[in-house]
Amino acid sequence: MQKPSLPKGTRDFGPEKTQKRDYIISKIKENFIKYGFQGIETPTMENLSVLTGKYGEEGDQLLFKILNSGDFLSKTKQEDFEAGSKAFLPKIAEKGLRYDLTVPFARFVVMNQNELAFPFKRFQIQPVWRADRPQKGRYREFYQCDADIIGTQSKWNEVELTILIHDVFQDLNLKDYVVKINHREILFDLAAWTGAKGKEIPFCATIDKLDKLPQEKVSEELQGIGCDDTKVEELLSLLNKTEENEQKLASIQQLLGETNAVQELNRFLERLNSFTDRTFHVELDWSLARGLSYYTGMIYEVKPTSVSMGSISGGGRYDDLTGVFGLKAVSGIGISFGLDRIYDVMTELDLFPESFPSSMQVLITHFDESSFLHGTQMLAKLRVAGIASDIYPDVSKLKKQVTYANKIGVPFVITIGSSEIESGQYSLKDMTSGEQTSLTLSAMIDKLQSLA
Repeated sequence: MQKPSLPKGTRDFGPEKTQKRDYIISKIKENFIKYGFQGIETPTMENLSVLTGKYGEEGDQLLFKILNSGDFLSKTKQEDFEAGSKAFLPKIAEKGLRYDLTVPFARFVVMNQNELAFPFKRFQIQPVWRADRPQKGRYREFYQCDADIIGTQSKWNEVELTILIHDVFQDLNLKDYVVKINHREILFDLAAWTGAKGKEIPFCATIDKLDKLPQEKVSEELQGIGCDDTKVEELLSLLNKTEENEQKLASIQQLLGETNAVQELNRFLERLNSFTDRTFHVELDWSLARGLSYYTGMIYEVKPTSVSMGSISGGGRYDDLTGVFGLKAVSGIGISFGLDRIYDVMTELDLFPESFPSSMQVLITHFDESSFLHGTQMLAKLRVAGIASDIYPDVSKLKKQVTYANKIGVPFVITIGSSEIESGQYSLKDMTSGEQTSLTLSAMIDKLQSLA
């Protein structure tokens, strides 16, 4: 018999892990709603024509493709195969698993533009898939929790999303993090300055590797796309400088001039500093590039500072992502919280509550078959009253039933025997304090409802 296994980069989640993940989702979702975002969902799979060409060449290689149903090879010929994978793939796979939530959201906006009020603030919490090499903090199936604002160029949104990041992590009691900020236009200007004008996207993709590859290798790749070797040395020196945000802005302004991007970042920091009651962990980082090709303005990346882990949140402004689907000049901005990496960080830092309330409020235990049958009638009345309840399904020793109750963490246990049935008074035990009271079913329902 074959031993069961999971595909690499995927995981099962038992009840305890699911509770912890639900805890993170609930905190994120509460803040999304508090900030006025509305929830949507999109399909697990999209047409490959929607997904390809939006994430850069490397991103396209990480797309999970779905083979066409039926005898998909019957519509192909030998020459199709000989033409290579790029020509052959569209003939056997028309769909793929979504790589992120932003591109499907852009497609959604275009298809539903007449029903939406702009600016439209949406949140979306769903899994995505990437054919990446699994390692610590990097999975092939993982959840993203996205918040996007589309249909406005207001730079207030950059500030609001930064405050949202702050509020989410404050609610999760996660304090050891830094919000790294950059601007795609500055990166584009740096590409031109180094001699790579017209090759801004590969320039950004290469800069994005600085935290993954040795600096010498990044230098070689930059020179390989046309950057001047002397300018590359100056660039890497600039990127490695440790200065305060104001000094970094002054340095980049001296190099590039007072560009639109420099002005935007100045205004962003000024607005953020006006919130004197909060401390924001914001750091300008000229090496931050975000590998996705659709970003055009300010970009974010949030990294934990006391745990070795990649980014736990990220995003940025995209000025014309909907344009590829036919709706031109609609600016948007968004951030994404990585549920799985946040879970890993919080586990390592021991930030979860010691216990979580059981989804069940009361368990009915019983001594014999007649007590069990009586308990099923009580169970129906408890559920009608809105009390999450269950009955132990087997006629077993009471000790075994109570052990089960402790194991699942149910807060109250009702015990039924012949004397309880006769008197109409049932034992209700608080499993935390050990206190035991004798109550009628009606009084028991009132008590449980008051504690729910």
